[in-house]
Amino acid sequence: MVIKFLKENIYASYGLLVLRFYLGWSWLQAGWGKIAGGNFDSSGFLKGAIKNASGDHPAVQSWWADFINHFALPNAGLFNVLVPWGEFLVGLGLILGIFTTFAVLMGLVMNFSYMFSGTTSTNPQMVLMGMLILAAGLNAGRIGVDRWVIPVINKKILKKEDQENFLQAT
Repeated sequence: MVIKFLKENIYASYGLLVLRFYLGWSWLQAGWGKIAGGNFDSSGFLKGAIKNASGDHPAVQSWWADFINHFALPNAGLFNVLVPWGEFLVGLGLILGIFTTFAVLMGLVMNFSYMFSGTTSTNPQMVLMGMLILAAGLNAGRIGVDRWVIPVINKKILKKEDQENFLQAT
């Protein structure tokens, strides 16, 4: 019942718009602060996460610490670009309502990555808001650019499927 309301109700889309703006602004500010600062370095955060994987009550799971140690830390330069631009683009996508479900999904991936790394901060509340937006599906972007973009994409996908069906029939 709640999911149906989130997915179909026009009033829900207005509430989701407010949620999108709040969440989008949070991501946009976080990303822009790192981009404009010009000196973002993820290696300190990554090293801190590895340290939190030891002790009697580790805040970071050993499998995640292994991922950080063997992949993320050696590629910190890549993460120094991906994190700020990812945050910024997620925020922009949510504010504009373009590729809304993909934007919120990528935001959730980042939130969970931060939480896996032992930080809490605003991540749990951002996850809850993101889950509501994700559950709403296309209705979350109804008041946004998705209103025009998604039908065009669906139309092109349907044409492609029709072409494939035609080729299989011949």
